[in-house]
This record gives sequence, structure tokens and C-alpha cells, in this order.
Amino acid sequence: MSKKKTIPFEASLAELEQLVNQLEQGNLPLEEALKSFERGVVLTRLCQTALSEAEQKVQLLINQNDTHILEPYNNE
Repeated sequence: MSKKKTIPFEASLAELEQLVNQLEQGNLPLEEALKSFERGVVLTRLCQTALSEAEQKVQLLINQNDTHILEPYNNE
């Protein structure tokens, strides 16, 4: 049984930011820009999945400890 190699969230996000910067500059040949865009889509999905899983874990922890109620953060 083979497991897919997953990239840590922070590394995925950093690579995605780098790809976006390269694409925004507009200096890439079309073929390379398309490959970068495709990679960006993959990285975006990885990040969304990681965030969704983290949100589910937080929700489970909250549900296990019903006595703790989260309130919106107020930075005043």
C-alpha cells in the first residue's frame, strides 16, 4: 500500500505564493505559465484540504469540551 507524499501546509502555501508572484510578473512562456498554473491549482487544493481538516479537528475539540465557548476575537 503506497501513501501519497504530502507537503506540509506552510511549504505548500510558500510555493503557491512564489508561483503567484511569477505568474503576476508575466515573464513566463505560455507553456511554463500553464504548468505553473496547474501546480498552483494542486497546491490550492492541498491547502484547502489541510485547512478543512484543521477546522474539523478544532470543532471536535470544542465539542468534546462543551464548557468552553469560543467568542470572536476583539483586538481592542
